[in-house]
Amino acid sequence: MNKDILVVDDEPAIARMVKMSLSVEGYQVRTASSGFDALEQVEDRRPDLIVLDIMMPGMNGYEVCMELKNHPQNKGIKVIFLTALGNPGDAQRGFAAGGDDYIIKPFDPDELLDKVKEILGQAVS
Repeated sequence: MNKDILVVDDEPAIARMVKMSLSVEGYQVRTASSGFDALEQVEDRRPDLIVLDIMMPGMNGYEVCMELKNHPQNKGIKVIFLTALGNPGDAQRGFAAGGDDYIIKPFDPDELLDKVKEILGQAVS
């Protein structure tokens, strides 16, 4: 499989859980604890997909996604927002920022895995 995924969440427990869920499926998973850290990591090695929280200190997920998509070399990176923000306007804002999907916490790890596979063009079980 060898797809590279960057998980960005300022809550270490959530980042670990998402990393573990995706790693057991064969994905190469890295984590970042802030938007700034995520953008630095993308400069070093572009992932195929970013699982991105919205509510983070310093730079929120919307800002990270917009900054990411402002660079032509990053336009192909897929983004799934994984957030506690559950109002319809929040999801619309996520898609407007360049997100490909939007999942609300608390979430089902199997649902996340299915979305990851779908977005990366892989068979969903």
